[in-house]
Amino acid sequence: MSNLGWYQKMTTLAKKVGGPLSLLGIVLFIGSVIGDAIKGIVKEVKKIIMKKRYANILFTISTDTTDKQGLKFQKGGQFRVLEADGEAVLIELLGNKDNPYFVSGNFLRTISDFK
Repeated sequence: MSNLGWYQKMTTLAKKVGGPLSLLGIVLFIGSVIGDAIKGIVKEVKKIIMKKRYANILFTISTDTTDKQGLKFQKGGQFRVLEADGEAVLIELLGNKDNPYFVSGNFLRTISDFK
């Protein structure tokens, strides 16, 4: 189809929906819905990959330390990763009754065998 054919289809469609601004609004809305859906799908896929990566793996703490929030880690203690989102990692510290805790991934890498 030539450029004129596409132009005719666009103007006809714009006329049906109430003008070019309405058509633009509809296109932007549909694009936003599709974009949000893709972001949601990507987020869920990342969660699935992360769960498979850390499923039932226990990490061992290599030094006695305390994080910025006052959470104490003891050498030889263990933790399990429940969720991770960027640098924030949700862990279950074994033997601690107040689980779970959010901890920095970088911090965990410095005190344990967490990768």
